[in-house]
Amino acid sequence: MIKANSRQIIYYLSIGCISFLLFSCGKPNKSNTDHLVFRYNEHANINTLDPAFSRTLQDNNVSNQLFNGLVQLDDKLNILPCIAKTWTISDDGLTYQFHLRNDVFFHQHVLFGKDSTRTVVANDFEYSLNRLRDEKIAAPGAWVLNKVDDFYAINDSIFEIQLKQAFPAFLGLLTMKYCSVVPKEVADFYGSEFRSHPIGTGPFKFKRWEENIKLVFRKNHAYFEKDTQGQSLPYLEAVAITFLPDKQSEFLQFAQGNIDFLNSLDTSYKDELLTANGKLRAAYTSSVNIVKGPYLNTEYLGFYLDSETPEIQSELIRKAVNYGFDRKKMITYLRNNIGNPANGGFIPLGLPGHNKSIGYDYKPKKAKQLIEQFKKESGIENPQITLVTTSNYISFCEFIQRELEKTGLTIHVDVMPEASLRSARSNGKVDMFRSSWVADYLDAENYLSIFYSNNFAPSGSNYFHYKNAQFDSLYNKAFTITNIDDRKVLYTTMDSLVMTKALMVPLYYDEVIRFTRKNVHGLGVNPINLLDLKRVQKD
Repeated sequence: MIKANSRQIIYYLSIGCISFLLFSCGKPNKSNTDHLVFRYNEHANINTLDPAFSRTLQDNNVSNQLFNGLVQLDDKLNILPCIAKTWTISDDGLTYQFHLRNDVFFHQHVLFGKDSTRTVVANDFEYSLNRLRDEKIAAPGAWVLNKVDDFYAINDSIFEIQLKQAFPAFLGLLTMKYCSVVPKEVADFYGSEFRSHPIGTGPFKFKRWEENIKLVFRKNHAYFEKDTQGQSLPYLEAVAITFLPDKQSEFLQFAQGNIDFLNSLDTSYKDELLTANGKLRAAYTSSVNIVKGPYLNTEYLGFYLDSETPEIQSELIRKAVNYGFDRKKMITYLRNNIGNPANGGFIPLGLPGHNKSIGYDYKPKKAKQLIEQFKKESGIENPQITLVTTSNYISFCEFIQRELEKTGLTIHVDVMPEASLRSARSNGKVDMFRSSWVADYLDAENYLSIFYSNNFAPSGSNYFHYKNAQFDSLYNKAFTITNIDDRKVLYTTMDSLVMTKALMVPLYYDEVIRFTRKNVHGLGVNPINLLDLKRVQKD
């Protein structure tokens, strides 16, 4: 444990408090300062500012402003240099050697001593990855190192990682915020409280977090990246995040110009903002920009195969649900045409392995035949199942409920808070559940891992408790194949195995949709919906 003078710490934190008061209590002159501050609302709250625990989209969005790793993604999901300026991969795919920049500095903190900062060196990555897999810390991101045998600093500027087995998607794993570099001095000093005292290398530095109320970042004037014209990034002076839990209130704040950005489309305001075909309504075309793009997110209904309920155990019923509703109609009327009907498999549009021919189309007569067959074989005259969802998705579940009633299947819809549903799903307490799967990294293996038998929940993400020897064999074989076209064939085969058994009901492949005020520029869109503010400007 590194100790610091208590007066120094109090002084440093006091400076942060003063900055926060300036942003939260003062009323800035918009003509002079508003273009320097980017404001948005995060209705889902932030759990942590420690990248090792950054497991949700909202946590990743803030970590992305504060921290950097060896490599990073652009908006097209290309893997680019970050703190590592170059890297090499051995012919056998087992050894990755990264050559680091020498101009990356940690955010200032008194724990660094006289200079209040220092350069990032390879030992910092060695410390950060050891911290990530430290069982005492129990970081949820430790799994990204499952295929890593060893790693170490060769010298200050060279960091090497050795894998247990070749894994072509490994560089993509390293882009995750879990793999961000953190300083030993500060992380050890604060321990678990590093979650609210983050020090990184990112384009913005932490100033103040009043949980569930406001979070403030300030520009990192020592940030190492520049734009194509040689100008230092970021352009903004500050980022201010509020935490209004109500999405209707969030929309009103956006409509009034009090926040700059909306990162979702909620039922409470979608018809006010968009037409039925997904276009901006005339009232907003002069003040709002809309940008859309593919989102590596599959929304689905899942079945728990170890359920004692006969209807859940029946492949006939599970297939009937897949055939029994019109996904295109659902997207048109419930999502204002945002998203793509999931008539393919579980792997979404945009990832190698997706195949539109292995899923289910709308066939109500086929659904009815399957249900009649179930009744005849089981002797159950009134088949029924319970579908558990959160309040945000009740309209989708009720739509499916109404459609399936026409085929002879009764679906009861129960609503749970998100945290409760997550726990119940992991512990096999619900027969049928609504969920989603967003890509953690850019390979379909990420999606197919949810069906691997060694990943049974609650210790893993196989919420279905699906076990198939052929699937497991293909899944393990995929790690030995470096050619993406060959892996694509395996991925499609695995996805087809899952869809044949109707383990889940793919609903739609989502789209990223962002709304900004007209004076906001440079806020792109990417298929993992990660917020990157370092190139954002405001008029």
